[in-house]
Amino acid sequence: MITTKEPTLEREEDLRRRIDQAARYVPLDHLAISPQCGFASIATGNLLSEDDQWKKLALVASTARRVWGNS
Repeated sequence: MITTKEPTLEREEDLRRRIDQAARYVPLDHLAISPQCGFASIATGNLLSEDDQWKKLALVASTARRVWGNS
């Protein structure tokens, strides 16, 4: 759901819509959200700054809190 290949930040509304779509087939408590892979999947890394990486991780955390709560 969240690419580690480019710095463009995904929209939380889009992520929540995808989670809702997946929850039609799998119970919500069996789903999770995460970046697609590590931020340096090749030796030279990807074109994301450290700030971009933190923003993407913050998006994962905030989306997860909104969908699944703070537990």
